[in-house]
Amino acid sequence: MAEIILGAVIDVLFQKLASGDLMKLARSEGIHSQLDKWNNTLLHIQTLLVDAANKHITDGAVDFWLRNLQDLAYQIDDILDDLATEAIRRKLNKDSHASSSTNTGKLRKLIPSCCTNFTPHTIIYSHKMSSKLDEITTKLHTLFDQKHTLGLDVNVKRPKRRNRRLEETSLVDESKVMGREGDKEALLHRLLGNEACNQNVSIVSVVGLGGIGKTTLPKLVYNEKKVKDHFELRAWVCVSEEFDVFNISKAIFQAVAGTNQDFANLDLLHVALKERLSNKRFLVVLDDVWNEDYREWELLQSPFVVGAPGSKVIVTTRKTKVASVMNSFQPYDLKVLSEEEAMSLFAQYAIDEQNFDKHPTLKLHGEGIVKKCGRLPLALITLGRMLRTKTEEDEWEEVLNSEIWSLDDGREILPALRLSYHDLPSHLKQLFAYCSLFPKDYVFDKNQLVLLWLAEGFLNQSNGRKSKESLGREYFEELKSRTFFQTSTTVQPRYIMHDLINDLATSVAGEFFFRLDDKMDTYDVNESFEKFRHVSFIGREYGTYRKFKELQRARGLRTFLPVFSSWSRFNLSNEVLAELLPQLQFLKVLSLHDHSISEIPHSIGSLKHIRYLNLSYTNIERLPEQVSDLYNLQSLLVCGCQKLSNLPISFGKLINLRHLDISDTPMLNKMPLGIGGLTGLQTLPKVIIEGGNGFKISELKGLSNLEGRLFVKGLDKVICPIQANDAKLQEKKGLDDFVMG
Repeated sequence: MAEIILGAVIDVLFQKLASGDLMKLARSEGIHSQLDKWNNTLLHIQTLLVDAANKHITDGAVDFWLRNLQDLAYQIDDILDDLATEAIRRKLNKDSHASSSTNTGKLRKLIPSCCTNFTPHTIIYSHKMSSKLDEITTKLHTLFDQKHTLGLDVNVKRPKRRNRRLEETSLVDESKVMGREGDKEALLHRLLGNEACNQNVSIVSVVGLGGIGKTTLPKLVYNEKKVKDHFELRAWVCVSEEFDVFNISKAIFQAVAGTNQDFANLDLLHVALKERLSNKRFLVVLDDVWNEDYREWELLQSPFVVGAPGSKVIVTTRKTKVASVMNSFQPYDLKVLSEEEAMSLFAQYAIDEQNFDKHPTLKLHGEGIVKKCGRLPLALITLGRMLRTKTEEDEWEEVLNSEIWSLDDGREILPALRLSYHDLPSHLKQLFAYCSLFPKDYVFDKNQLVLLWLAEGFLNQSNGRKSKESLGREYFEELKSRTFFQTSTTVQPRYIMHDLINDLATSVAGEFFFRLDDKMDTYDVNESFEKFRHVSFIGREYGTYRKFKELQRARGLRTFLPVFSSWSRFNLSNEVLAELLPQLQFLKVLSLHDHSISEIPHSIGSLKHIRYLNLSYTNIERLPEQVSDLYNLQSLLVCGCQKLSNLPISFGKLINLRHLDISDTPMLNKMPLGIGGLTGLQTLPKVIIEGGNGFKISELKGLSNLEGRLFVKGLDKVICPIQANDAKLQEKKGLDDFVMG
């Protein structure tokens, strides 16, 4: 899976290398030619990725090469981010100097520009950066030169079609199908009912998770006598990944005509098919459809319009978007089996019985296995078949505790789900892999996840017509429509991943993502720490210090993300935090949400790459002034900090800030200076109007991107009505809840 994530990382590098501000700094430092060489070498390497992706599964040397390349890509990204941050720092310093006194300005004119351009910081920075660039250039060329040894070919193109799955037919053993009686009746009603339709042909779609039984359900009704009697013609086509209009049309023709006939082109085929379907009530099943191109569907269904009223097309798919493209009315959402039904299905395949009544010693383990399979029929059948040869209780217990279904062994369960993953566009693959940081059964918030994606740089595809956050929400909904995310039944509106989907995320994320829980000993991953880029923590308080002490070796770490549930929680002490932060210079995401810390160390200012800082529900009383030096910060969340009373004075330097959540901070009664100049702000749940030289309501004028809720406190301090008009609150269309107090 290294190639999949690596491709997304390299795409980000190309975007950064095309940045005007970054290249301007590079030219001033005399390193632009070296960055141009990086760009060219990466372009050449990119042409090798398709061949490497084909070979790395069976060739250990190629897999090792890909992993080393991804590690280097992360290092390059860190350096480019460092350059971009330095460009921001110099611009802010320049603006600050421009506002200095006239006398100072006159004095500076007497000093040659060659001398003023190089401060001690600039000289030290240039020397350190030059050394890093040389090291990276050497590594990059070495990896590229290894293509000959590895036999990688630049001419290998990404195949247009994926490996076909085993083709399904319309036949099914009904005695082996459990828990679908209600679904069968519902589908029969849609096929045979007389619901109003303004067209002769209507589309019935069955949508659901891979392995849930979308193909089995149409099989149950296809050969029913009343279905055969109702439809004059029937055709079953296994479409799979490639939506080939000619081949699908030919398969339908062969089914309804009962003969195999060759056609020179699609037009002749459609003319013949149209003649066969004319004034006939027909049923066509298109199984396992992935196509989202409306034009291809229009082309395929063009002969269908001559059918008699009541004709139906059943479409099975994993994606609601497919159902929408094919004009399906009210897609049928197929759910997982009930616990009783799942146990019965599992028993059929595991012990050849309808239930576990005769095997009470195996029942408890069977219940655990059914729960871990998420009651998915495909998972239950596969594991049941495996367990038919295992009759001892300890053998079942071993399977229950091994989580065998999560192993990447190339067999049925993960490949079935991985098919959905491979169909994702490259940018969605990276977003999904990031969710491997969440433990099983973890309930998460859509908007918070979007902010994490934003901080990691995964949402840079925005073309400017919509915000990156809007793009992230679209991507989230796309993943949800493909059943990678499900709505939580316990906490709403929150989301959860099916356990098998969680296993899939873990398997595709690779060695740069890591979940550390209280069952995991850091010594078990001793050699991998240096490569970790994204780490989440799930566990209890004991043993925390030693684990975080080990984490200091992960110098390239980008994500420090504790995730809590009702059964797992731990806390960092102020001392551990002060010791840890200086070692993690490349952090982009730092969450200390709900920790018992009472102060933030001044070393927080050294985290110049950080984009997301979550200090919500901590005991902090103030933010150190050094937070103002975090020029890349996009999200600063201090919600629920009951003791927080002060924000940094130089807050206006946070020019990239988009989300400032200061809700539920009763002690915070003063807004920082310069906040009105942060025009990218979208989240600002409250402002405090002050008298004198404090915050004025007119400073909201430039914050045109505000969204959600805004509570304005201290309206009694607004003396002049003109100031209120200047705020232009009525023009902030994103605000849906405006409260004055």
